[in-house]
Amino acid sequence: MPSRRRSESRASSNPGDHRVARKPAAEPTERYHRYSVSLVRQGDNYFYTLTMPSDVLARTCTVTTRKEDPKLGFQRTLDERRAEEIAEYIDEGGTIPNSIVLSAQPAAELKIVGRGKTLEFREQKGAFLILDGQHRVFGFSKARTPLRVPVVVYNGLSRQQESRLFIDINTKQRPVPAQLLLDIKRLADIEDESDGTLREIFDKFHSEVGSALAGLTSPFESAKNKITRVTFRGAVKPLLDLFAGKTPDEIYRILNAYLTAASVLISQKAADPLLGRPVVFRAFVALFPAVAQRVSDRFAGRYTPANFGDILGPLFVNMPSARLQAPGANWVKLREYLEKRLREKMTL
Repeated sequence: MPSRRRSESRASSNPGDHRVARKPAAEPTERYHRYSVSLVRQGDNYFYTLTMPSDVLARTCTVTTRKEDPKLGFQRTLDERRAEEIAEYIDEGGTIPNSIVLSAQPAAELKIVGRGKTLEFREQKGAFLILDGQHRVFGFSKARTPLRVPVVVYNGLSRQQESRLFIDINTKQRPVPAQLLLDIKRLADIEDESDGTLREIFDKFHSEVGSALAGLTSPFESAKNKITRVTFRGAVKPLLDLFAGKTPDEIYRILNAYLTAASVLISQKAADPLLGRPVVFRAFVALFPAVAQRVSDRFAGRYTPANFGDILGPLFVNMPSARLQAPGANWVKLREYLEKRLREKMTL
């Protein structure tokens, strides 16, 4: 066997041997991808739907921001933190079924083959312009988990058409109201303990007979002079540590006693139910710890509407009604005004 290897070696080095040694295959300078597609028509518009690997998207897509290209750019600046959050979500097993919307550029050399069922394009940075989904594309590229991504591809658009489509995508779609998302967290089983407590308290204010906020709450959507779940959460969540160990029902009863006293005193300044205005509501809720401490000291923790009213009453003496009827948009300033009056009117 060794002699055979030597003879082969000699043969290969013989000048008379006409065998040509194979050279290593050269790396292709261009690469093309093919994916199955469906052609979709909406009115006078046509586009293709398909799925692409996330790494191919990352290598072929680009954006044009106003900052980078003041003349032709129209995308917002990339938020890397948002992209990192998307990557983390994907790596934790999350799914984002929304389609990335792309516009094929000349560099893609896009064409349809295979009897109209296959889309072919050249792999090159800038082959596609992202019209919607730049943070998802960047987030997918940062994720450790490879995935197939739903994609919509427009072809042959002018920059004017791309800009108009970008505007339509970002103005015609309305996000789900934040208050509705809070309301359905329980159904999705992603509600933490504080979210559950706040939801129960809000629901009691919304439905209980004798609620200080009766007729002033809006659980599912924004409404003028109504307290939404979002406003309520922002106001009441900072107070939860004060109620450590208390049930949602107990928290409701204490807060309702306080807001009932405030509502009665406010009604003496204006006929309108001003407590339903978010600025007024947040200011009085933020005042609660200072008032509750005085009730605890003076009335041994008996949190009744009468005792809260005894502490709050002096604040309203000679208070200009305009302070509540036209408080401006900053609830912090109104709270500071109320706290100052509380200190000034304090008696031992």
